[in-house]
Amino acid sequence: MAYTEQKEWDEHYAGGQGFRQLGESEQRLLAEHVPAPAEDGRALDLGCGLGDLAAYLASLGYTVDAVDWSESALARARDQGSGVQWLSLDIEQGDLEPLREGGYDLITLRLMYAFLGDRTRVMHELGCQLREGGAIVVITPLAANTPADRQDIALDEKEISLLASGWERIQRFDADGLAVLILRGPRQEHAKPVEKERPTTHAVTGACAVVTDGNGRVLLGRTSNMWELPGGRTDASEPFEEAAVRQLAEETGLIADRADAHVLTMLWDDSHGVPRLTAVVRLTAFSGTLTCRELTKFSRWEWHPLHLLAHLDRIFAPSAHALNVVWPGVIPGLSPVHDYPHATSQLPVPGESAEAIRLRQKMAETVIAGGWAPSEPVQQALRTVPRHRFVPEKDLKTAYDGTDRAVITRRDETGQATSSVSAAWLQADMIESLCLKPGASVFEAGSGGYNAELIAHVTGPTGRVVSGDIDPYVVRRTHRFLAEVGSGRVTVFHGDAALGAPPSLVPRGGFDGSMITYNVWDIASAWREQLAEGGRLVLPLEIHGYTRAITFERRGAVLHARKFTHCGFVRAQGEHAHSTPVLDLLGGELQLRFEDGDAGPTEGVEEALRGQRHEVATGVTMDSGFYFGSLQLYAATTVPGFCRLAVLQEPRAGVTQITKGRDAPAILGDASLAYLIHVPTRHGDSPAEREWEWVVHGFGERGTQLAEQLVETVRAWDRYVRSDDGTGGDPILTVHPAGTSDRLLPAGDVLDKRDCRLVFQWPGRNALAPAPVEGTEEVAATVEEAGSSG
Repeated sequence: MAYTEQKEWDEHYAGGQGFRQLGESEQRLLAEHVPAPAEDGRALDLGCGLGDLAAYLASLGYTVDAVDWSESALARARDQGSGVQWLSLDIEQGDLEPLREGGYDLITLRLMYAFLGDRTRVMHELGCQLREGGAIVVITPLAANTPADRQDIALDEKEISLLASGWERIQRFDADGLAVLILRGPRQEHAKPVEKERPTTHAVTGACAVVTDGNGRVLLGRTSNMWELPGGRTDASEPFEEAAVRQLAEETGLIADRADAHVLTMLWDDSHGVPRLTAVVRLTAFSGTLTCRELTKFSRWEWHPLHLLAHLDRIFAPSAHALNVVWPGVIPGLSPVHDYPHATSQLPVPGESAEAIRLRQKMAETVIAGGWAPSEPVQQALRTVPRHRFVPEKDLKTAYDGTDRAVITRRDETGQATSSVSAAWLQADMIESLCLKPGASVFEAGSGGYNAELIAHVTGPTGRVVSGDIDPYVVRRTHRFLAEVGSGRVTVFHGDAALGAPPSLVPRGGFDGSMITYNVWDIASAWREQLAEGGRLVLPLEIHGYTRAITFERRGAVLHARKFTHCGFVRAQGEHAHSTPVLDLLGGELQLRFEDGDAGPTEGVEEALRGQRHEVATGVTMDSGFYFGSLQLYAATTVPGFCRLAVLQEPRAGVTQITKGRDAPAILGDASLAYLIHVPTRHGDSPAEREWEWVVHGFGERGTQLAEQLVETVRAWDRYVRSDDGTGGDPILTVHPAGTSDRLLPAGDVLDKRDCRLVFQWPGRNALAPAPVEGTEEVAATVEEAGSSG
């Protein structure tokens, strides 16, 4: 009697039938163990049927959302009275967006848990809907008390044990033969690969079939104590593709064609000392109805979202490794196995939920509304390319976060991020800056797949993207994701992207555009040389530690800046890795950072910091909408002896007002130091009422003179650079090859890197030209000399 179609449920209720009414013992247990909070108690009743439980929860003081699949059930339930919102929703396959925002204190599943197919996923998602301290109540018949012909509506003790394993606190009661389970505290454990009993043969050869449904969820079967992919041992001389197709049909009833079966790799490990060879077979299409055909081996089959795989309790080790082959990173912490990739051509595999589509459109609209994607091709790319499929280990809300947050996908042994999917607005802005036309060829340094697919979508069917990364794991991951969902127009290579693309992948005449997706301290010569005349290069460039995504246009050997965007990316590795000279002060409370040069002399600076602090106001103010990135860049590129003063610990009173974890522009002199901060001068309840003024603090014998030099820098910026809206302007910036003679450079402030020379031209600089304070000439010379040598 376990209905599987909505039509069957509608006919059941439309015919006047129902289910066992809510009993007094159930009511008593609910009132005692899950009473409504004193204020704003919210309850969600799933599979509400005729609504008697929903009505009872409303009488306890809950505001109730009652959900059922059947419209005929809801039509009858609405007669129960007020206090309940009745919702028609498929809790397994539908988008949960109609549920109440902010979550629930109580979620009930009465006489319906046994009807769920993907129980593990549904319970995890419901756990995410709970408020702090909330509970889920499952009321179910027991198999031991249920006739044999009605076992499909009940749970046995194994199923109850599996259900309870996902929760920190479990209470179990009896209500006239029904089991009442009260679950609190959903667990977030990592999946544990486990082994079966020792094989009896001398070697084992098998296949794992990886298949996903129309929502992009992967199929796993539950044995007595673990989850497992379809598959198993292969027959003698049976091709792995045929074995996977056969085993899928025998175990699940799903039918696949051998032409849709692709061997991705061969995994070799051992089980209890017995060699084991496993073929990972990706099935890209199937038909039929999912059934559990080998009941002696599997208790059921479920479709699992990829981001929940890491939280399953136990997974058969070969299945865990096979899943990690198809989606690298989806199950972290696996022990190493030997991997022998198999050359294969695989068509993209469709499949995504309605929620993914909705969240992608929402993210796209957020980016578009922010003005970051004004062109139709970029807008359509954001709406079309499935971002979540390039971060399968993350939930959909994280994947489609429309804020400033990047999605970290790789960290080094210290926990530092080494690969990520950048914030969507920044990706859109950088692609827009390339001004790509249909058919364009584009180089991307720093891979991952999603950004490359956005570019491929913008350049169209005749376009081409070449993407490289120094990390072989990232390259393997990118290859797999592009195979699953890519356009086929992205070529991925393994190598140090600072050296450019391999010559065989560089189009005649060079790339029309190039994008660097990690922070760079220098601009590689190869990036300019492989760029077509008039082509655009956009990269996050570090200038004295301040990062700007700068768009350059190539004119001969010179790159001309066209646009600046404040941003931040993961740091460069390999050829472009850069170490910043630093000097600790006051026992590690403070740190001087010399991002573009050697460390300056700090003798006597600590003693100065323990002395009197000189404070000089600039008279230059800003409001809450002020962006001071322009001032930072102006000071960094025009002040001799520039460095940054970072606060690593809470400093002693009187030394600095810089917040812990932040830094400030600074200037170093002879046993003296000055730095620039802003202090509140007008408070208010709203941002529009608040105001700050730039103030300089100086220490040491020449601290006042250094402070005056920084003050004059701020005032000059305010006079000549600050725009009418009060925010700030950008310089004219040109980038010249290293070794270019000074006489061939335009007038301006020069910053030397290893591979290039940057010339900044700021408005009013000729009128400023302040004389350096005595004691800073040596520092300036040291910085300049160090910059030219790298």
